[in-house]
Order: sequence, then C-alpha cells, then structure tokens
Amino acid sequence: MNIGIDMMGGDFAPLEAVKGVQQYLSFSEHNIFCIGEETQLKDLFQQHGVSSPFLHIIHAPEIIGYHEHPTKALKEKPNSSIAIGFQLLAEGKIDAFGSAGNTGAMLVGAMFSIKPIKGVLRPTIATLLPKLEGKTGILVDVGLNADCKPEQLNQFAILGNLYAKHILNIENPKVGLLNMGEEEGKGNLLALATYPVLKENTQIQFVGNVEGRDLFNDKADVIVCDGFTGNIILKTAEAMYDAALHQGHGDDAFFNRFHFEHYGGTPILGVNKPVIIAHGISNAKAFCNMIKLAEKMIDTNFCEIITSNFEPL
Repeated sequence: MNIGIDMMGGDFAPLEAVKGVQQYLSFSEHNIFCIGEETQLKDLFQQHGVSSPFLHIIHAPEIIGYHEHPTKALKEKPNSSIAIGFQLLAEGKIDAFGSAGNTGAMLVGAMFSIKPIKGVLRPTIATLLPKLEGKTGILVDVGLNADCKPEQLNQFAILGNLYAKHILNIENPKVGLLNMGEEEGKGNLLALATYPVLKENTQIQFVGNVEGRDLFNDKADVIVCDGFTGNIILKTAEAMYDAALHQGHGDDAFFNRFHFEHYGGTPILGVNKPVIIAHGISNAKAFCNMIKLAEKMIDTNFCEIITSNFEPL
C-alpha cells in the first residue's frame, strides 16, 4: 500500500505533517510518500528522529498557496506538492493522496487528473455528524455543489450510503432528505422534486424528510442536501463547537467529537481513486488520521465499490 501526503499544505505544515507521519509510522508498515521540499523535510524528519524503510520523500520545490486560483496554479506550478501528488496518483505510483492545502486545487486535480467514476454526475464531499447516542452519521453535500438537481441529490444519497456502510461500518444506513418539515409535501422546489426520486431508489433505505433538529439524533445515518445548505450547517456546527469551548465545555464527551482532528479529513466521493481533503489548520493528529482514512479506503476497495454500484446507471 502506497499513500501520498502533501507535506507543504496547511497552516502548520510541514512541521505538523512530519509529526503526523511520525505518529502513523509508529504503528504501521505501509509506504508513505511525503511530497514537499526535500531538504526541509529531511531536516525535520532527522530532528524528530524519524527513520523508516516505509518513509519516502518526493521532492516538490513549489507550493500552491491558499489564495491562488486552483486551475491556474496547477497549470503554472507543475512542480508543486499538489500537482506532483496527483501525477503520482494518476500514474498508479501511489494508491491515495491527501492534503490540507488549497481545497480548490485538490478538487480540480481530482476532477481532471483521476476523473469522476463513470456514471457519477457530480462528485461530492461530506462531513461526519457526531450523534448524541455515540454513533456517527454523515451529511452530504457540504460545499462542493451549491446548486443541485434531484438526480444529483439522489446520487449523493447513494454515495453517502456506501460511505456509511463501508467506511463507518453502519450495516443498513438510514437515509433522510434535509427539509423544513417531515411531511412529504413540505419544502422548496428541489426538495419536493427529490423526495419521490429517493423514495423510489432501491439502493438506499430512505426514511423520508428530516429536519435540522434531527442532525444529531438517530433518525438518519445519512442526511442529504445541496452543498449551499450543507456548508452553512457545517460552518454553524464549527461555530457551535467554538462557542462550547468558550463556555468551558472542552471536556464534554459529545462536543469533543466535533473536533476535526479526530476525523483527519473528508474524501471526495465519486472519483476513481481515494483523494482526501484535510482542514487547513490540521495538526499532527489530524494528519495521522487522514493517513488512516486513506488506508481504510484502500483496504475496503471503496472506489471500486462505488464503481460497481454506478455501472448499472
């Protein structure tokens, strides 16, 4: 297994990326390809006493900054850590690629380097939802597709269902449509048109409409919405977590599960190989968990599972 990591992406890279790789290699024997400025990485690994036959440094002298235009940056910086990462992924030299760097560049790289799975109208991204009962759910889409059509939400439901089943190990996920009421006739034009499509979808266990108050209970394991709505919910949840910390609830077991470092990142669902986007402020634990998520996606042949489910479509 070969996992590639952009060591230069993130507010605290490359130091926290190096520490994250160090944590991962302390219990794993999979090959980690660290893509970044070679001299700087070698010095940091040496300073932290990291030496392993499974550690490989790939020199990438350029960096794509957060505020650079994604398509332009990938074109003008072919020697950047993100561009080289996607090149290695496309050539089959690594099996998965993750970064805490420029999100737009990661999305563009995934779309044009390894491409969407045949039959997928639009790839999507999701976020994990901590549940009050201790379980974990998923909200999809959370920002990649602001404007959607019913058939796209239907595919998001399938992708989220597969992720919940094979990555979160939920045996028979319940899928709900986020709406302003539980009744079938509630909602805007998109929700009204999507409901019957999901109801007829035999690939999922559709439980009907769910409301915002159902995000953290057990009514649905997978909650589907357009990316505009999902992103607002995601940012609101992040604000709620920050407010909880400000009010002195840092030791609360439920609120602690909102911390991004526990999840490592979110995969782009619907592309041909595992691509994981991590938070820009990722620390060592987040980088380590991003690598663990990549490992699980490879172990479960997750992209191949999506392909087999979309072949009939």
